[in-house]
Amino acid sequence: MLSSDAFSYINLLDNTADISWRRETLINNNIANNDTPGYKRMDIEFESVLRRELINTHEKTLDRAVKALDGTQIEGIEYKDYENYSYRLDGNNVDMDTENVELASEQLRYQTLTTSINNEVARFKSVIS
Repeated sequence: MLSSDAFSYINLLDNTADISWRRETLINNNIANNDTPGYKRMDIEFESVLRRELINTHEKTLDRAVKALDGTQIEGIEYKDYENYSYRLDGNNVDMDTENVELASEQLRYQTLTTSINNEVARFKSVIS
């Protein structure tokens, strides 16, 4: 049996796509609660968590850092955005324009991640064929 780290990037991309899907769900939930009095928008932070995890590997290259993280499930941090802030009288802090921009951005991110995963798998298939 050969030892291979070939799937390290695919595993990291898959983990990142999962978080992107969670963020898209949170944004859709924010949009659905636009008229709910007192609702505070939710979001998820992943980029800084991923960056910290990569740095904590103490590897000198990205390839080695990704390899070191292989098998590690990195979780994003969900939080209430501007919990004490509301520009509306009903206490809700959802801004539909911002949510729609964030949703479109997250959809593009998710599409890019899934395309990257598909491209990596296609490379493996071409080697096997």
